[in-house]
Amino acid sequence: MAYLPNKRVVGNLKLASGRCLRKHLQIQEKMTVQIANTLNEVLQPLGVGVILEVAHQCMSTRGVHKAGASMVTSRMLGTFRSDASMRRKFLAIVGNQQNPFSVS
Repeated sequence: MAYLPNKRVVGNLKLASGRCLRKHLQIQEKMTVQIANTLNEVLQPLGVGVILEVAHQCMSTRGVHKAGASMVTSRMLGTFRSDASMRRKFLAIVGNQQNPFSVS
């Protein structure tokens, strides 16, 4: 998750509280939109970017039995949607993060 502040800046702990949205089963795409929209409504930033990479237990324990299977969804709002250079910067930062689900 990332946002480009306008008037308000919040700490990482506040952003981590987005976990309340995932306490019940739901579709990953819907959760991605909910997180982005909530950040946008509450903080009213210049832009919001959310990328979720989720390991799906249904794919690793049932059906195809694909260990480490994950799916990525994203939502860009404001500056991250309208300004390609800002979007590229955000994606570059996210791309440099270590993936906890990656297999070496």
